[in-house]
Amino acid sequence: MKFMKLGSKPDAFQTDGNDARYVLSDLPSDIIIHVDDARFFLHKFPLLSKSSLLQRLIIEASQNGTDEVVIQDIPGGVKTFEICAKFCYGMVVTLNAYNVVAVRCAAEYLGMTEDVEKSNLIFKMEVFLNSGIFRSWKDSIIALQTTDALLPWSEELKLVGRCIDSIATKATANPSNVMWSYTYNRKSASSDEIVEARKSSQAVPKDWWVEDLCELDVDLYRRVMVAVKSRGRIPSDVVGEALKAYATRWLPECCDTLVDDVYSESYKHLLETIVWLLPSDKGSSGIPCRFFLQLLKITVLIGAGELLKEELMDRIVLQLHKASVNDLLIPSKPPAQTIYDIQLVQTLIGRYMRHAGVAEDGIFLNNLDQEMFETNVDNESLVALCKLVDRYLAEVASDPNLSVSSFVDLATSMPESARTAHDGLYTAIDIFLKLHPGLPKTEKRKVCSLMDVKKLSKGACIHAAQNDRLPLRVVVQVLFFEQLRAAGAASAVATAGPNGSVARCMARLEEEEDDEDGGWKEGRALPEPPTPGALRKQLGSLKLAAADQGGDDGRRLVARSSSVANQSSRLSLSSRSRRIFDKLWVGGGGKVPGEAAVGGKGSSDTSGSSQSPRSSAKPLESKSSSASSRNRRYSVS
Repeated sequence: MKFMKLGSKPDAFQTDGNDARYVLSDLPSDIIIHVDDARFFLHKFPLLSKSSLLQRLIIEASQNGTDEVVIQDIPGGVKTFEICAKFCYGMVVTLNAYNVVAVRCAAEYLGMTEDVEKSNLIFKMEVFLNSGIFRSWKDSIIALQTTDALLPWSEELKLVGRCIDSIATKATANPSNVMWSYTYNRKSASSDEIVEARKSSQAVPKDWWVEDLCELDVDLYRRVMVAVKSRGRIPSDVVGEALKAYATRWLPECCDTLVDDVYSESYKHLLETIVWLLPSDKGSSGIPCRFFLQLLKITVLIGAGELLKEELMDRIVLQLHKASVNDLLIPSKPPAQTIYDIQLVQTLIGRYMRHAGVAEDGIFLNNLDQEMFETNVDNESLVALCKLVDRYLAEVASDPNLSVSSFVDLATSMPESARTAHDGLYTAIDIFLKLHPGLPKTEKRKVCSLMDVKKLSKGACIHAAQNDRLPLRVVVQVLFFEQLRAAGAASAVATAGPNGSVARCMARLEEEEDDEDGGWKEGRALPEPPTPGALRKQLGSLKLAAADQGGDDGRRLVARSSSVANQSSRLSLSSRSRRIFDKLWVGGGGKVPGEAAVGGKGSSDTSGSSQSPRSSAKPLESKSSSASSRNRRYSVS
């Protein structure tokens, strides 16, 4: 820090412990000056030789027959007047960045100009400001901070503008030319670490100046940033980094503080300032989406206004796919019943899709209803956003007040083509069903219809097959497609079509469901279900192909793989599911599949039997497998 010492005489000012100040001297004081609540017992001659104001006031007091003078509203108050009085006596005073602005304003107030005496206090202050304060980065900031308490004097003397100009000039300088000390603590352990002269090999970062400016008042900070931006030398990403650092410094992290009316107005002013200072180029500002979402969260909580909210939302939708789930967890305000503001997130997603020019079917558009869209959003961004939506769904699904319609609307806000896998959606559905156990059967089906079981991973299928919260028809469908995948019967997927075995099985299951848990009506004969011939034919062709390639080893390999696939699918079901699934899938009026197979009239059990397809080459092995399957089935059921 720069400093300057004036005078050569020792400090002879004393105080009696109360409000009286006097000078140790052989001469008695002949003038009493009242400054605020303090009284200065001084001598006329030193004061008359330096201050035009004191000259006038002392003459007026003498004409009125009194030796007391009253000074009101002097900039800096008692402390600053004492420094000026010591200068008049020639005593040693030390000036620095903390008091130079106050002394300069007080000197102007007292009229300590060159017309009264050469090299008076104003002259010396100007020399110190120009040669010391304004040449120092940190001293300029400190001096600027002191100007706020000295208005309007500091503004009229252009001290505020000169400090701002000094700071902006240094902040926009080429980093390679920065030789002064600066504070750069965002990546250091100590918050007051001072980086001094650096070696030539140690590069100065582009945003070296942002931390020091965070100590400024919001109005002064706004004026400094305007001056910095007006020079056009600072990239928008550095401006964004500066605004982010300032918001982190002054905006609270606790939501409880935000709802306090005492601070809401100051926070609102701060938000308006930060948003107003954002780079005008919304698309390439270099500011992360997380920062905008944090500002939006605070805007919603304190009710900062729709214009501010709209501006932030317009910037968020440009990079919404880069957000995280925690960023989207914005608390709702009454009268909303949910914990988080679901409607706000849906609005953001809708705007993102319109900006991307994507219709509900996932098709990119160039023009819709005469409104042009920027189609610079690629498929990877849409997939990333869809994964984000699924994770957000899983987070808010635990809210007991979340309605089925809100859940469905949020899940369907993304085009189906963007959801390449349904594991995340299944997780959200499972959590929603767990936290909403009283849902009617129709609403459970509505929620579960969002999920495509063909897009579930193997692990998700295993979990879903054992999930008692899912409707039974979903469990059957999951197991069927998992069996097809395990058996490698790609051509048999056709059975999943509208007229395939799964569709017929689902239709029959709807007829047989009796209660919420999928119970069965007692005393009712089960009609014979269709035999999955396509699957049996495919498995048979696979076995024959393997037999042609590897003889006995190939046949045994196919039989073993089919048996393992069937066992894993069957064992993944609960006992209730196994019983119902067996009744649906086997043929012959509820006969056990093993018995039908032994009799030579049953079909291959694709829904959970461990028997492999019948082979003419090994009839005895087929019967043995059927018998073991029968025993195992009776033991499990």
